[in-house]
Amino acid sequence: MSEQSLLQVKNVSVSIDELPILHGINLNIGAGETHVLMGPNGAGKSTLGYTLMGNPHYSVTDGSIIFDGQDITKASADKRAQAGMFLSFQSPLEVPGISLGSFIRNAYHEKTGAPVKLLAFQRQMKEAMDLLDMNESYADRDLNVGFSGGEKKKAEILQLLMLSPKLAILDETDSGLDVDAVRTVSKGIREYQKNKDGALLIITHSTKILESLHVDYTHVLVKGSLVHTGDGTLVDEINEHGFERFEN
Repeated sequence: MSEQSLLQVKNVSVSIDELPILHGINLNIGAGETHVLMGPNGAGKSTLGYTLMGNPHYSVTDGSIIFDGQDITKASADKRAQAGMFLSFQSPLEVPGISLGSFIRNAYHEKTGAPVKLLAFQRQMKEAMDLLDMNESYADRDLNVGFSGGEKKKAEILQLLMLSPKLAILDETDSGLDVDAVRTVSKGIREYQKNKDGALLIITHSTKILESLHVDYTHVLVKGSLVHTGDGTLVDEINEHGFERFEN
């Protein structure tokens, strides 16, 4: 693990409407590392992702979250995004009235505070869309409106590549995708991994998306508690034997 943690989750407990969901979570992610969070359905994996990103529906009742040296436990989601955090959604929302290209361009401006050079931005987005096998016309379409499930997930990875965050949290990115779409999304994630300082937390209960990715650490979440941490080979063990030994 990197000597300097990019993200430190210190003894964090989380509740929703006063119902405890996560219990004493401790997690450290260094710059450039890829971490995988796995566990059975209902374990609280997505809850942790939303909590890290500052979703106001999730209340941190104990502990602290430190990102890039700053305590962000009480910071809003937009402040966390400006600091360099990114969350891809399991079920991306449709946003009528704003195109995919405009959305990414505005997000880039909000993140950097710098003017967006249109020609350079368009060239960069074309390259990213080509990598993801996305038709360029999607850039002018309303965000996710009428997109297939696979195209919505590609649009999420397109945002990842264009915004190049310090930490990307990918929540069930492979959910509902066919084999070809998983391969394409994985290709986009590998492209992001070329950024040696970019860190990943991949939340999944499957292993399809991990087959072509380098994984540094694998964490197992059961009933709201982190019960085991291993290296990338733990993914293979889970793929073969499931979560039974961790649940017991």
